[in-house]
Amino acid sequence: MTSANIPTVSVGDLPADAVLLDVREPEEWAAGRVEGALHIPIREVVDRFGEITERAGDGPLYVLCKVGGRSAQVTEYLVRQGVDATNVAGGLHAWHDAGKPLVSDAGEPFVL
Repeated sequence: MTSANIPTVSVGDLPADAVLLDVREPEEWAAGRVEGALHIPIREVVDRFGEITERAGDGPLYVLCKVGGRSAQVTEYLVRQGVDATNVAGGLHAWHDAGKPLVSDAGEPFVL
């Protein structure tokens, strides 16, 4: 599988009950995130694989980062491990552009 073949979905096509995995760095997460998303930085994905599969259960898992590059790498890895994973095209940029809500640690507006 090459990154051109990984499952990808646009923010507008995400199901309302999508299970999200955010693979950005902690400082990015603190600045703004999708409420309810599981946060596992990309460098911790392999070590925390059990948490990911537990959260995903039998359903699809949607992976995001800031613009879609890191999440594409993680999606490719997860798919190779047998996880039903899909990359969210455009990441948090696309989420923000679609007017979807974000929360932050400081309660301040999300800034890209």
